[in-house]
Amino acid sequence: MRLSARNQLKGRIVEVTKGQTTAHVRIDIGGGTIVTASVTNEAVDELGLKVGEAAHAVIKASDVMVAVD
Repeated sequence: MRLSARNQLKGRIVEVTKGQTTAHVRIDIGGGTIVTASVTNEAVDELGLKVGEAAHAVIKASDVMVAVD
């Protein structure tokens, strides 16, 4: 697989929670950090996403916001 997105975080799936149409996939990328992706239930099934499997969180955003306290 080759992607143009540069923000790829390798990790392991720790939870897959399906809803009516959308699923939340939680990926542990290390250091106590969990990234959560919202994908369709169909994508979960097609990709065969399962807890314990290696996965990449691929982040493609056109905007990045910064906030400070």
